[in-house]
Amino acid sequence: MNIFPYQSEILVSPLQPGKIKSRLEKVTLNVNFLDIEARKAKGHVFNGVILENTFRLSLFIDKADSFLPLIKGSIEASEMGSILFIEYRLFPSSIFFLAFWSLVTLLMAAFFGLTAGQPLYAFISFLVGLGNYFFAWSHFRRKTRRSQLIFHELLETEIKD
Repeated sequence: MNIFPYQSEILVSPLQPGKIKSRLEKVTLNVNFLDIEARKAKGHVFNGVILENTFRLSLFIDKADSFLPLIKGSIEASEMGSILFIEYRLFPSSIFFLAFWSLVTLLMAAFFGLTAGQPLYAFISFLVGLGNYFFAWSHFRRKTRRSQLIFHELLETEIKD
């Protein structure tokens, strides 16, 4: 089991790797966040980078979202099409803050429980940390499901090349 929110899947597609890459390129913008005009461009579903057999994507959003998954994938050719190995995980900055606040609340619980002799405060600190952790997991799962639906739809629908 992973400590931080993570999900993976393997997809089998009848499309060839080049066709999948082409579809991804049509709906993905390699965005420069300092270029406001490029960020306003419509028609893109994902931000990210697409290389020969790998990609790193996230949903195109208008406002910050700490629980948005980073989609890392690789495409391998097979006799019947392609196999996609996909991982969904939090962005590194979100992982850092989740770890930081989990550690802070755990240390507060230890301090109140062992040093200050305040078991109620220790229990409250522990519950706040646990609540924060489960809140992050539940929102990550919800955002991951949304990303998966869009990604799966992209592979299934016909797009004129």
